[in-house]
Amino acid sequence: MCGIVGAAASRNIVPLLIEGLSRLEYRGYDSCGLAVHHEGSLVRSRSTSRVTDLRATVTEAGLGAFTGIAHTRWATHGAPVTANAHPHFSPTESQARIAVVHNGIIENHDELRLTLQQAGYHFSSQTDTEVVAHLIDHLYTDDLLEAVRQAVASLKGTYAIAVLSSTEPHRVIGARFGSPLVIGVGAQEHFLASDAMALAGVTDRIVYLHDGDLVDIQPGRHWVIDADGREVERPVLTVQAHSGAAELGPYRHFMQKEIFEQPRSVSDTLEGVEAIVPELFGDTAWRVFQAIDSVLIVACGTSYYAGLVARYWIELLAGLPVRVEIASEYRYNPSVPDPSTLVVAISQSGETADTLAAVRHAQRLGMTHSLAICNVATSALVRETQLSYITRAGIEIGVASTKAFTTQLTALYLLALSLAKVHGRQNDEQLNAHRQALRHLPAQISAVLALEPQIIGWAEQFARKENALFLGRGLHYPIALEGALKLKEISYVHAEAYPAGELKHGPLALVTSAMPVVTVAPNDALIEKLKSNLQEVRARDGQLYVFTDEDTLIAPSAGVHVIRLPGHYGLLSPIPHAVALQLLAYHTAVARGTDVDRPRNLAKSVTVE
Repeated sequence: MCGIVGAAASRNIVPLLIEGLSRLEYRGYDSCGLAVHHEGSLVRSRSTSRVTDLRATVTEAGLGAFTGIAHTRWATHGAPVTANAHPHFSPTESQARIAVVHNGIIENHDELRLTLQQAGYHFSSQTDTEVVAHLIDHLYTDDLLEAVRQAVASLKGTYAIAVLSSTEPHRVIGARFGSPLVIGVGAQEHFLASDAMALAGVTDRIVYLHDGDLVDIQPGRHWVIDADGREVERPVLTVQAHSGAAELGPYRHFMQKEIFEQPRSVSDTLEGVEAIVPELFGDTAWRVFQAIDSVLIVACGTSYYAGLVARYWIELLAGLPVRVEIASEYRYNPSVPDPSTLVVAISQSGETADTLAAVRHAQRLGMTHSLAICNVATSALVRETQLSYITRAGIEIGVASTKAFTTQLTALYLLALSLAKVHGRQNDEQLNAHRQALRHLPAQISAVLALEPQIIGWAEQFARKENALFLGRGLHYPIALEGALKLKEISYVHAEAYPAGELKHGPLALVTSAMPVVTVAPNDALIEKLKSNLQEVRARDGQLYVFTDEDTLIAPSAGVHVIRLPGHYGLLSPIPHAVALQLLAYHTAVARGTDVDRPRNLAKSVTVE
């Protein structure tokens, strides 16, 4: 979600701050801004437009500085207007002593606001962040680090902050709790960022801060203080965050690029898988997998739908009961802890606040066996779980997840097979057959991508609609859910998904000639029952759009539109069918003229609850 970049150097850092914000645009934002030390005072520039407009403004103003902080904001408290954009100043803009940028949510901001108003502070925004700026100013004497340390002790909630003081132009102070923040180490210059990608091309030497850490960066040094007030050494890691991964190339949008990268992403995710063994998930995986007799999957959004597919795979192949929970709900619901449960957390970024909180809740309940399916090896989720499998999707810029989803499914299929091996449900010959099927998956995805021209024809019809239904059965019901999510989040067509057998229990009331009904209809054990459900739609004059496989005997006719995926994919069928639905959503959004890569109100990495 929100993005932070900060710098302390002996060169002009304004272009570096702007470039860092540009690299964080993929996370989603509705305003941006920066604050720097300029000619002896704090100066800021804020915009409710794009980073390119901010760049033009500061260039025209000739703004230059050696220290500064910058931010992209996704609105939580307060509308996306300039007054609510970061950085926030204290006590006032004309007499600014403190500048703050902040990711996260301060839960006790109302209480702190009242106290600070009684102390004489005036608030010019609706944000919780302005409370942090005034609190630091209220506590500040002559040491910014100490003022920040005292201030964060009063905060409840989550935060990553970067702070400037007008009287200490050589330093930037940072702090984190529950929201990511890293240090970039350069040659006589240091940086702060919420994502290492923001520093691509500037430095690849990264320090990951722990919850409760405070950091002081200056041009020639940095140091970290932990939650107990002790100076600590955090390791400096070399992290490759290649800038080239964020280049659009010949594609119209990043989402389109990422859809077409899926054969390579799945292949990369399977690289090195020469046999189905638990050690794919970590050195202690065999022992952990032997010790568990059930699985709990926690995730949000698209990752949650990947978990629903994994439930079918794990129960069928490994014979273990599986529960799938929406992470934002799990820790607030009554739970019956079971120490013999494997907690599987799925997250593209590994920084999803609700998923992290769900894992921590499970661990507090005594469920310590944990595994992360994640695209970022250095993320908090990977660091906080026993085991992990790193998907190799590469950087995903489009807010709507595509290659992250299919690589998560690939990893989860490997998990189901590994659990089946440990629990004696699949022999080596069977496991090898599954591995060979996985090896063919990139080619199968490529074959689906070749159907793009046919799918564009459907999309032109969908672009004129405002509602759609998606149907699936069994293993493919979660794929219908994912297809509906994709359509609504980027084209703004209202879409809902149902198990096809549920049609007559309510949704059939919505079916008319104006209602497109997308059906995922692979040639599996449920195909005949699904055909009956399709007849229910046609009997009400509903318009069917059917993604099917070869030899299903579903033929095009009046009101029945059919696209056949080449071949039949067995248990892996959800993956190629998901790709087809991604293309439908993408081209519908293009036809409707929406901002495909940055849909309104949404963010890529949801790092607040």
